Amino acid sequence: MTPPNPIAFTVFGFSVRWYGVLIALALLIGLYLAIKRAQKRDMDIDVISEFFLWMVPAIIIGARLYYVIFEWPYYAANPGEIIALWHGGLAIHGGILAGVLTGIIFCKVKNISFFELADVVIVSLPLGQAIGRWGNFFNGEAYGSETDLPWAITVNDPIKGMISVHPTFLYESLWNLAVFFFLLYYEKKHQKNSGELLFLYLICYSIGRFFIEGLRTDSLMFFSLKAAQLISLALIAIGVAGLIWLRRQKAKD
Repeated sequence: MTPPNPIAFTVFGFSVRWYGVLIALALLIGLYLAIKRAQKRDMDIDVISEFFLWMVPAIIIGARLYYVIFEWPYYAANPGEIIALWHGGLAIHGGILAGVLTGIIFCKVKNISFFELADVVIVSLPLGQAIGRWGNFFNGEAYGSETDLPWAITVNDPIKGMISVHPTFLYESLWNLAVFFFLLYYEKKHQKNSGELLFLYLICYSIGRFFIEGLRTDSLMFFSLKAAQLISLALIAIGVAGLIWLRRQKAKD
């Protein structure tokens, strides 16, 4: 399978790429789901809509800034590419960090519970990631090492030419979809405290990302180590510590 044309359509000479279309679709579906979840919890849906107005630019800036920092030699030489989001280059870990920070600030300003807001919104994240990862397919990026597995995709490697590789974007999309359904299941059957879904997401997503990142050949690097794997380990630790802290806080009440 070869990645298709990255251009979805052209309007007045301006090319709209599938990458952008899928990210926009992921955000709209995520907002719709969050609003529906807020209604079930008798939460003001205007709060959710306003939070998304804060969050969307923050996560895009955070995801781009994270990517640019780790690829700074290239962007220092090509500063015009820094804003070229349509060429790819959004790092989800930067978006997650920016989203959490924005959520904390938003809740402080609005004087509402951060964990209660997180419970409503966080389920949308893995679903949005599952959709957005297909933008990597259309861009012909975020793929893995060579393989002869039947579900391999064909990419044009700048050195080796056309090769068959692991579709790591697909692996992560499926993993994120599994995390989405698991969070819904956990919420219904096992959740005891507000905030558990946030920490559980950090654990579950990061476990999958750690192993999938091991297959990728285009990873952002921190010295000789893959940055995404280091961040994943840190987020797993934060998630576990957060769940323990929530349970201990509950026991004190």
